[in-house]
Amino acid sequence: MVDDDDDCERMTPSRRAVLGAAGALFAWSFVPTFAYAAAGARDPRFLLVVLRGALDGLSAVPPIGDPDYAALRDDIALTRDGTDAALPLDGFFYLHPAMPNLARLYASGQAAIVHAAATGYRERSHFDGQDVLESGQAGPGHTASGWLNRLLASLPAGEGISRKGVLGVGVVPPLVVRGDAPILGWAPPRMDRAGTDLIQRLEDLYGQRDPGLARALAQAKMTEEIAQRRGMGSEIKGGGGPDSTDGMKRIAEGAAALVGADDGPRIAALAFEGWDTHANEGGAKGRLAQLLGGLDGALAAFEQGLKPVWKDTVVMVVTEFGRTARVNGTVGTDHGTGTVAFLVGGAVKGGRMIVDWPGLKPEQLYEKRDLKPTTDIRAVAKGVVSDLFGLSGPVLAEKVFPGSGGIGPMAGLVG
Repeated sequence: MVDDDDDCERMTPSRRAVLGAAGALFAWSFVPTFAYAAAGARDPRFLLVVLRGALDGLSAVPPIGDPDYAALRDDIALTRDGTDAALPLDGFFYLHPAMPNLARLYASGQAAIVHAAATGYRERSHFDGQDVLESGQAGPGHTASGWLNRLLASLPAGEGISRKGVLGVGVVPPLVVRGDAPILGWAPPRMDRAGTDLIQRLEDLYGQRDPGLARALAQAKMTEEIAQRRGMGSEIKGGGGPDSTDGMKRIAEGAAALVGADDGPRIAALAFEGWDTHANEGGAKGRLAQLLGGLDGALAAFEQGLKPVWKDTVVMVVTEFGRTARVNGTVGTDHGTGTVAFLVGGAVKGGRMIVDWPGLKPEQLYEKRDLKPTTDIRAVAKGVVSDLFGLSGPVLAEKVFPGSGGIGPMAGLVG
């Protein structure tokens, strides 16, 4: 939701909290009821999935062909054969066995994997790393807006896709979607929805006393109507949070239902939690395997839920940084640098690894401890959105990712 300037000036912390609570309870959003058709035959969808906690890219996509891999990984090293063998990609890189859906999409040319990737951030704070990843800025501390919101604001004024807003999934919208452009919101139901009588009473009350809350409630009703039309019931559903297999699937199903609707948004962001694997990370089995299995199920849910528009869809999966190359004393991995990003969807020019492999010898590691990043995540994001939405390099460098003029869009990511 975007308030008028006067409303923003009058907004107190307590009122801001009430607006946020209204969003969580009613699934607040702004969704006009007209359809949008992109230039030509493409009607693009872009979903950004943030894995909070730092994904171990060397376990998710192990470079088993690297002669130094097995010794660094010790007890959590994956193998190319035997019980629970990793899934083959190109003979050098493999995929964690918990991700058969991603392997299938990769084999069918609908997924690409970028390895040894990172933002421009080189410290190891989750807070700052996520700030840089989602703000799109060169460093932490610039948190007024996120790069997906600025992307939407950079599209031609009055164009259908820009007027539909950007969807942030969760009780609190992720930083990446916050800003001046319209923000939509949805969260999986965790309590009974308010009844018709209560909503009517609130409409009357807010209409007389608080225009901002009145708009939030009206927008929430519109989102609920879209959700109902897409088969998303309002009843409480079981399952865990965004760090569980069932939770990831439910979040993906909800996002796909809204983004796939003719009168829904075209751009969305959501976050999955729990990827900080300091201890007992596990190899083919264990904690990380469960998380990767949940992500794999979410990718399948995206594919199914967006099936009518899958050919025009890109799902980009990113994380704030990677983890150490060497296993620590608690059979886990600590905060690192280089990691992987996934591109999935019918619009992806897939079936390939995208990597300038730095090697895993001690002198090849970043600060002799981490996978050295050789690809900037901003180049990947620029390449995807420039092809999907037709934004030029200067706009991306100056508005969407400020100060990134030296990082060009990666070409050939979208087919």
